[in-house]
Parts: sequence; structure tokens; C-alpha cells
Amino acid sequence: MNINAPRILVVDDEPDIRRLVSEILEDEGYQVAMAENGTIARQLRLSHRPNLILLDIWMPDTDGVSLLKEWVSEDELLCPVVMMSGHGSVELAVEATRLGAYDFLEKPLSLAKLLLIVERAIEAGHLQIENAGLKKQLVPDMEPVGKSAAVARIKDQLKRLAQHDTRVLFCGEAGVGKELYARYLHNNSAHRNGPFIAVAVGSISPENSAVEFFGKEIQGKVHPGLLERAHKGTLFLSEIGGMDAETQLRLLSALESSSFLRVGGSEAVSVDLRVITSTRVSMDDEVRSGRFRQDLFYILNEMAFNIPPLREHSEDVPSLLSFYVDYFVTQEKLAFRKFSMAAQNFLRNYNWRGNVRELKNLVQRLMILGVGAEIELEEVKSALGSVVAEVALPSAVPEFFNLPLKDARDHFEKAYLEYHFERTGGSVAKLSAAVGMERTHLYRKLHSLNIKL
Repeated sequence: MNINAPRILVVDDEPDIRRLVSEILEDEGYQVAMAENGTIARQLRLSHRPNLILLDIWMPDTDGVSLLKEWVSEDELLCPVVMMSGHGSVELAVEATRLGAYDFLEKPLSLAKLLLIVERAIEAGHLQIENAGLKKQLVPDMEPVGKSAAVARIKDQLKRLAQHDTRVLFCGEAGVGKELYARYLHNNSAHRNGPFIAVAVGSISPENSAVEFFGKEIQGKVHPGLLERAHKGTLFLSEIGGMDAETQLRLLSALESSSFLRVGGSEAVSVDLRVITSTRVSMDDEVRSGRFRQDLFYILNEMAFNIPPLREHSEDVPSLLSFYVDYFVTQEKLAFRKFSMAAQNFLRNYNWRGNVRELKNLVQRLMILGVGAEIELEEVKSALGSVVAEVALPSAVPEFFNLPLKDARDHFEKAYLEYHFERTGGSVAKLSAAVGMERTHLYRKLHSLNIKL
């Protein structure tokens, strides 16, 4: 049996029908589980995680329509459900399709129609998952920009690496585009049609990390975690140095066995996914200090890529400027503006402490606040100078002094926390100690200020 074959749950109280349908579907290469009543069906839906459910209308303990209502209410991405009914319950089956059932089969079953509907329903389920993944991402399909030897070399290596399921660790300063390279690896891999789930490890509090990563089960209701949501796709964990010790241990076990238990669950959940990670701090130092498990580091670090800072491939600055101008024109409907040659040459020699992220923010600021078709050198210097002035010249009046008190406070707190977050290497634990704020309150503050960790 192919373990990657679609999984089908057959729910019917008639043993002969269960056996007949199961044998036919298994002959076609499907994995089949059978339930004789609603209670067993509930259990198998959680443990078997079917791609399709064939559900009878009448059963001894409940009716199929009630079961369908229950499942639809607790699972917004329920797999396709095909109802099976006798002559006297066609109206109920039609009502079930209004509630969300994919289709219905009338008994006695036509085997040809059964196989046709099963094939179409499973295909529809795959499309539903893909569309849901696209809606969640809301990110254009971009790839790293640049014609320099450094960018070309990394892209070429990632294309070749994408053909294997090697786990990759991206290293580099903040803002160099580690997530973009991770997406590029995903988009060129066999997982490209699956979801790309990205999460900043530091944004998850230790108290909630088990549920966030592994999901939970409460009174039969399943809340999938990150690993389950990334099934058949890629899970990207940024700044893994901020992961707490308990989650490190559970993640190690999950990656070694490709399965895990949800919080509150008793059935192992199997997953097929690729894990990609990133860090801006030295993981060797984190391992030596005991803050990060050596065995987990070895599993995640099968291949390491160092993404160079922008100042080391400054010849790509003009291409990046042009790309982000087009990006903001397309995505945010801003008026087109072009950087003058003098401005481009100046920016090629700029230090770019914030790397590509700083460049993107600069382009956005100039396109929103500036006027005229061309962005001149003096406008660029003024935009960069105002940022420096707020830090270096405390006697000057910063722009946010002209905002209402609440907005000004938010502006200051965001700049203050981002500054210390960079200094502490992206670790929420170290940031908590540096600013003197309890970690639970700090997580809430970072989320409320929309600080990307």
C-alpha cells in the first residue's frame, strides 16, 4: 500500500456495504478506514485524517446530516464529504449538499459512479487546500532579486538542493531576505503545491508553544498546529535561537519520527513536510551555552546557507530599487517614481545596516511622501538624514512629536523595542531582560506594535 495514497473513511452501518466499498477502493489504490457508527467515525476522522469521507444518512446512534453539521462547525477546511442514501432519504441527501456535502450517492450503489465521484471529490479537496494556502499567504510569488555573483550562486545552489528533502538553515543579518530565499527553495521543490507556513519563533510565548506547534484536541474538536498545517508543504521557522527548551525536545521527537501527539490527544499524527529555519545569531554559541539542543541543531542544520549583507553585493542595489518601485506600484497602487542615476550611485555606496528590508522601507517612504516623476539625490539624502537625526540629535524635534500622545508613544515604543531587539540578536528572552519587561507582557506589546520577529 502506498502510504501517500489518498485516505478515505467509509461510514455505514451495513457490513456488506462497508466491505464492498472498501474492497473496491483498495483495489483502486486508496487507503480505507471503516466505521459502523457515528462514534467510531468521529474517532477515525481525527486519527485517520481522511482526504474524503463517504457518509451514510442513517446509522444506529446518529444520522449523517447531524454528523456533517457537527464536523462543518468545528473544521473550516473539512475534507469533501459524499453522502450515501437509500431511496427514501434522497431529500435528506440533497439537504446535506446545501450544508456542505460535496455530492451524494443513491443506494444501491453504482460502482462506476462511485469511483468517478471519489476521484472528483479528492481532486476538489486538493484544490480547496491549495486555495486556502494561497489566501493565507497573500504574498506575491517573488524570488531573490539581483544579478551579482553572490545572489546567482545561492539561487543556483538552492535550485539543485530543492530536488532533495534536505533541511536547510539560513544564516545572516536581520533584513537580508532569509524568508525570501526559503520561499524560493520551497517554490522549486516537490512541495511547491503545498502550503508555505512561516512563523517567527520568538513571537510564540513558551506557555503557548506546544499548542502552536502541535495543535490540541478538546472534547473531540481538533485545532491543528503549525506542523499539521504545513503537511505536504514547508514550515519555515525564523530565528530558531529563541525556541524554548520544552518545544526543542518535542520538535526533535516529531522530526525524528515524522509524527507527534496533539496537546490533549492520544492518537499519533503523521506529517510529511520540509522544515527550513533561519537565524541571525551564532547557533554554535547557542549550542555551546546550552540554550539550544545540539541534537536538534544537527537535524535542522543538514545544510547551512549564509546570506550576505547587502553591502557585500551593492551592485544589486539598482535592481532592488527598480524591483521595489514596481512592487509598490502594483501592490499598493502608488504613483510610479524613478530613482535618478545620482541617487542610485549614492545608494550603492550606502552602508545599509538594515539590508534589503531597509532598502524596501526607504523606497516605500519616498514613494508615499515624495512628489515628481524622479527621485533625486537630495530627496534621498533628506530621507536618510531624518532617520539619523532622530537618533543622533536628541535636541532636534522628531517628527512624531507632532502626533497625538498615543500615536507618539506607540512610535517611540516601537523604535525603542526594535533598537534593543537588534542589539539582543533577536532573542525575546534577552530583550525581556534588557528592557525590564516580563515576557508575557512583552509578547503582547510586540504583537500590538506589529513588530516582526
